[in-house]
Amino acid sequence: MITKIIVLAIYVSVLFLIGILASRRVKSMSDYYLGGKKMGFWAVAFSARATGESGWLLIGLTGMGAMAGYSAYWVVLGELLGVFISWQFMAKLFKRRSDAFKAITIPDYLQSHFKSSTNTLRIISASVLVVFVVIYVASQMDVTGIAFESMLDIDYRVGALIGFCIVLVYIFIGGFVAAVWSDMFQGILMFFGLVLLPIVVWFSMDHGTGVTVGLNAIDPTLTQIMGRSDDWLMNLFTILGFSMIGLGFLGSPQVYVRFMSIESEKEIDKGKWIALLFTLLTDAAAVTIGILARIYFTSEGQDPEVVLGNGGENVLSMITNEFLPTILVAIFIAIVLSAIMSTIDSLLILASSAVTRDFYQKIFRPDLKDEDLTKFSRLVTVAMALVALGIAILLYKLYPDRQVFWIMIFGWSGIAATFCPVIILSLFWKGYSEKGAIASMITGFLSVILFKFVISNLESVGAYFIELDVLAPSFVLAMLVGYIVSKMYPPKDLNTTSDSLKTD
Repeated sequence: MITKIIVLAIYVSVLFLIGILASRRVKSMSDYYLGGKKMGFWAVAFSARATGESGWLLIGLTGMGAMAGYSAYWVVLGELLGVFISWQFMAKLFKRRSDAFKAITIPDYLQSHFKSSTNTLRIISASVLVVFVVIYVASQMDVTGIAFESMLDIDYRVGALIGFCIVLVYIFIGGFVAAVWSDMFQGILMFFGLVLLPIVVWFSMDHGTGVTVGLNAIDPTLTQIMGRSDDWLMNLFTILGFSMIGLGFLGSPQVYVRFMSIESEKEIDKGKWIALLFTLLTDAAAVTIGILARIYFTSEGQDPEVVLGNGGENVLSMITNEFLPTILVAIFIAIVLSAIMSTIDSLLILASSAVTRDFYQKIFRPDLKDEDLTKFSRLVTVAMALVALGIAILLYKLYPDRQVFWIMIFGWSGIAATFCPVIILSLFWKGYSEKGAIASMITGFLSVILFKFVISNLESVGAYFIELDVLAPSFVLAMLVGYIVSKMYPPKDLNTTSDSLKTD
């Protein structure tokens, strides 16, 4: 225990040092929320991927690998495609336009793109950000508590509070710069930890029979890459549910503010390859860790959730304690915290910008200058974090059997379904109107709730939509409604500013 605490103390000290160093660059709201748009490609690439993956990667995806077997690799393919499309076709165009609009937040970009004369679009986008970001941050704090409980035997609530305090201190001091720099540090830890762990486990196991034979001995359906059900339609929905998680990279604000912050378009070309390599290796490693844990810790006829926890959430702690010496277990605890913190910091900055910039300054106090709001921004960040912590504790009390993977996906899906269709259509279709964008956002927001709490409970089709989950259908509906409304209410001037900013 002493070794683990010492390693964690070193880890936390590094984060605080990053916060102190970053604070020297925070002189305005643009610095606090975008690092003055001077971030390099290494930092942005690692930060975008660490933020996009979160504790879901280490706790959720490892558990999903144990529960689903080979079919969980569809998540890897979906995420890889999402990251590639985002960096290859969308990032530079979005960077160019957001710079031309001098945007600091995503609502800034949307307001300028549509030349909106009202605050309707800004209010809707900022409100959705606050709601789903707080839910997503709460799920990350929930994972923090689980990690401390399973890996350090510290009470869940104490663990969640410790994680809350750590992340709050360094982003309170250093803002976006601290978040990005710490994300890079934490992303490097995640990368090497995840990639090396399955290699260590594989050579430590008795693997004479092979992975496929081992899984077949437990449950032959675990080796069915096309799904584990006898119902082909159920398998199709399962594959789509896994692979469509990658849709969230096509415009999610917590990722796209990184593109706004990068120094130049040339840096995006360099960062793309880092992001793709990170995604491929870490996602594949996470699923593999889960599969190896299923072989090692369970046998035929056993309930995996009894052995491995709800949704396999204890997989990582069990496999590290079994195969690694204490010092490396301690480092892995830091890696788990890295995955969680790298997302919490980014999301809190995002939610804070929505309240401070998009509500307080732009709507209620347009007379205030950016430099007058830095202190207020920090206070809002603290308030958002407290609300998220309260929700996390409430989830722990009310839903002790919750599955981490799907709670995180719900928060992720809410943000993605609301913003990704709008970002995509605004970048590539000049006929997209402000009313169409508003309709897309409202549809995406409501559809996530509809599919999660209504459609999935229907007797005839509910089981299929549980497997599909909420993101893919909500995404499609938001795109379709935005298209229809824009055709009904086209933009008055198709020769908008953004049309002159097309890619070469």
